[in-house]
Amino acid sequence: MINSILRFGLIFILLVLLQVLLFNNIQFSGYVNPYVYILFILLLPIDVPSWLLLILSFVTGLIIDFFSGSPGMHTSATVLAGFVRPYILRIVSPRDGYESGSDPSMLNYGFRWFFFYALLVVLVHHTALFYLEVFRFAEFFRTMLRVLLSSIFSMTFILLIEFYRRGK
Repeated sequence: MINSILRFGLIFILLVLLQVLLFNNIQFSGYVNPYVYILFILLLPIDVPSWLLLILSFVTGLIIDFFSGSPGMHTSATVLAGFVRPYILRIVSPRDGYESGSDPSMLNYGFRWFFFYALLVVLVHHTALFYLEVFRFAEFFRTMLRVLLSSIFSMTFILLIEFYRRGK
């Protein structure tokens, strides 16, 4: 239990630092903004209670908002991602189901499973984030392009981080 808390605490700190110090400074003409901090929500154990998942999502988004100067946008998008995560886990569930206490990682369930799981959560997160930022449908297709391009870049970095973790 303590080992798990320390491990996820370290993952949280590393992802927030990476996001704030590195990835927040990557922007290509306003269309590509990679957000890898969502990986923290993706890697939480499958059987984490829903109330704890939502609290951790809220705190994660709040800290990113604090450092990004975006009032509540990351918090809202991350809480939504945390809310839909159990439903997405049910959708992409393996035939034999999940092992109790396992982490939803590439190491445990394979590349294909992790890719679809992460892609769905990232798309939900990015769609909410960018449409909250614009807060109008006048630029619907431009915003959708931002969602798709940022999701591609975010997924690239998330998969790279996950490959690195898998190799350790």
